[in-house]
Amino acid sequence: MKKHLLYLLLQFISVQLTAQIENKSEINEWLVENNVPVLGLGMINNGKLSRIQVYGDLNPKEKAPHNTIFNVASLTKPITAIVALKLISQGKWDLDEPISKYWIDPDVKNDPRKELLTTRHILSHQTGFPNWRGEKLEFMFTPGTQYQYSGEGFEYLRKALEKKFEKRLNEIASELIFEPLKMHDTKYIWDKNTDESRVALGFDVDGNNYELYKRKTENAADDLLTTIKDYGTFLVSVMEGKGLSKNILTQLHSNQVASKNGKHFTLGFEKYDFKDGNYALSHGGADKGAQVVVFIFPKTGQGILIFTNVDDGYKVFEKLLIDHIGEYGREIIQIETGKEPQYGNKN
Repeated sequence: MKKHLLYLLLQFISVQLTAQIENKSEINEWLVENNVPVLGLGMINNGKLSRIQVYGDLNPKEKAPHNTIFNVASLTKPITAIVALKLISQGKWDLDEPISKYWIDPDVKNDPRKELLTTRHILSHQTGFPNWRGEKLEFMFTPGTQYQYSGEGFEYLRKALEKKFEKRLNEIASELIFEPLKMHDTKYIWDKNTDESRVALGFDVDGNNYELYKRKTENAADDLLTTIKDYGTFLVSVMEGKGLSKNILTQLHSNQVASKNGKHFTLGFEKYDFKDGNYALSHGGADKGAQVVVFIFPKTGQGILIFTNVDDGYKVFEKLLIDHIGEYGREIIQIETGKEPQYGNKN
C-alpha cells in the first residue's frame, strides 16, 4: 500500500513538473510572438515571495538568469518613499514640515509657494511641479491643491534629504532598506559591483537594443537597478510595515489624493479599490526599454511583479494579471482602460 501511494505521489510530482516545464516553454513562445526579450515574474502568496521566474534571453547565446537585473524606471519612487517614511517613523524627518527648511531650488527661490511644499505633497504627487522640468522648474499650482504626477518632486526630496543627512541617497537607502533586506542587486547608481553580465538591455518595438545607460548620480524617481527577488522582498516588507510607525503605516494605506480613473495616491503608491472591499497598492514604470508594474494586496498577503525590457512590454500585462490574480486582474484592466478585458472574455 505504501509503495502504491509512493508511486502515485511520484507520478503526481512528475506530472506537475512536466506541466511547469510545458508552461515555461509556452510562455517563452508567447514572449517571442509578442517581441518581449525578457520577462521577470514574481508572485507573493500568504505574505511570502513564493515565485521568482525570469523568461527569455539576454542575448542570442544566453538565457536570462533568475537574478537578471532590470532597470525598473519609476519603481524607483516607492523605494524613495519608504526611505522617507522610515526616517519619519524614526523621528528624523517630518511628513508635514516645509522642505524649504533644507532645500530650495534656485528656480523657485522667489516663488512664495516654495514655503508650502512638504514631503506629504511630494509622496502623493501634489507638489505643483510638472513630471520633469523644461528649461526652468516652475509651480503649475499651489502645493496640496490637486494631483499632478511628478518625478521632479521626488528629486526635490532627494536634495533635501542629502542636504540634511550629508549622505547620498543610495547610502541612506542602503542603510534603511537594501542592507537590512539583503537586496544586494538593488541600487540607484551603477557602480563597480554591478554585474553587467546579468543586466537586461532595453529594446525598442523593432527589436533594436538601446545603449546601456550607467547612471553615476542618483535620481530619486527613476532608473533603479534591481531584480525580481530584491524588489519582491521589498514589497513583502512594505506589507509587513517593517520600520514604519503605526501612524505612518495607516497613512501609507490611506487615500491622499484622487489620481485618475477612480484611483488614488497614498504616500508613494497608487491605490486600487475593488468591488469586494479589497484593495491593492501599486506602482508602474515606463522608460525606453522598460515597462514594469507591481501590485500588492495587504489584506490577503498577495502580490505580483511584472518586469519587461521593451518599450511595449505593457501588452503582456493583461494576460499575466488575469492569469495570476484573476478577477482583480480584470478589474485593474477595466479601471485602466475603461473597457472589458479581451483576454479570457467568453462572450
